[in-house]
Amino acid sequence: MKTKILLIYTGGTIGMVRDSETKSLVPLNFKELTKQVPELNFFDYEIESFEFEEPIDSSNVNPDFWIDLVNIIEEKYEQYDGFVILHGTDTMAHTASALSFMIQNLHKPIILTGSQLPIGTIRTDGKENLITAIEIAATQKDDLHEVAVCFSNKLYRGNRITKHNAEYFNAFSSDNYPPLAEIGINIRLKKNYILPKSNKETIFYKKLNNNIAILKVFPGMHPSYIKSILNIENIQAVVLETYGAGNAPTEDYFIKEIDKAIKKGINIINVTQCQAGSVHQGQYETSLSLKNMGVISAKDMTLEATITKLMHLLGNDLDSTKIKQSFSESISGEISKK
Repeated sequence: MKTKILLIYTGGTIGMVRDSETKSLVPLNFKELTKQVPELNFFDYEIESFEFEEPIDSSNVNPDFWIDLVNIIEEKYEQYDGFVILHGTDTMAHTASALSFMIQNLHKPIILTGSQLPIGTIRTDGKENLITAIEIAATQKDDLHEVAVCFSNKLYRGNRITKHNAEYFNAFSSDNYPPLAEIGINIRLKKNYILPKSNKETIFYKKLNNNIAILKVFPGMHPSYIKSILNIENIQAVVLETYGAGNAPTEDYFIKEIDKAIKKGINIINVTQCQAGSVHQGQYETSLSLKNMGVISAKDMTLEATITKLMHLLGNDLDSTKIKQSFSESISGEISKK
C-alpha cells in the first residue's frame, strides 16, 4: 500500500504565481500544482491536497484559523500517513507552536513549510521546501511523531522556531534546540532529538483563550504604559518580555503594578527578549522580586510558544496554580530539560 500524504494549502507566499496578463501575483489553483512542481509526479506516494476556500495571508492568522486547521487534521487523521501544511512565513512559528499544543500524542508527522519567494517565480525556494517536506513526511513517518517545520534545508521542532530573517531564504532559527534533521544529499533524522512515540491515543484540543497581552519592557517606560496593559478589560494573562535572563526594572511603580495584577488573578509569564538563552528568575536582584511575587518563568521557550501555550492552557480552564505547574513542564518539547 502506498504512503499517503495530505497537502494542506492555507495561503502564503508559496502558493502564489504570476498572472500572465496583469503580471501581478495571484493565488495558485492547487489542482495545477504539478504544473508548477512536476517533480511531485516522480514520488511513489499518493499525494492529495486540501485547500482553504479562501487562502489566508499569514498576517491574518488567529485562533479560529488554528481550530479550523485542527478540525481538518482530525477529520483526515486516519486516512493519511503524514501531513504537509503550506503556510505563510510571518506567523508560521505561531501556527506550528499552536498545533504542537492542540494536537498531542502524535503518531505521524505534521510538517509546515512555505517560501520567501512565490512558487511561480524562477528563483523560488518554494519547490525545494515543498519537495523536501513531502519526502520527509513520507519516508520518516515511522520515526517522526511531532509538529515540525521544514525550511531552507533544515527540519526544526515547530514550537522552537522564530522567524529571524525577512530577506534571505534561511528565514527561521531555533537557537535553543538543534534541528531534527540534516538535509543534504541525504536526509538524516536525528532520532535522539525527536519526541518519542506516545503509546497514548492522539488528542485534539479545540479550545483557545486569547484574553492575553504582551508587555515588552524597555528603558524609559511610562507608568501609564504599564497600567494600561495590566488593566485591559477581561485580561487573564500577560506575557512579560524582559531583559536577558528574565530581568526587569525594580522601580516601585513597576513592581507595585505587577504585584497588583497578580493579586487580581492575572497570570504573568516571564519570557526573555533574547532569541537564545533562558529565563532564570532570581539569578539577579532585578528578577528576584518577580519570582517572589509569583511571576511564572517561561524558561527557554520562544515568545510564539509562550503565547500559544498560554492560549491553550487558559482555553482548558486551568487555574493559576495549574498554569504555573504546566509552564514548568514540557508538553510537546517546548522546554529544554535542565
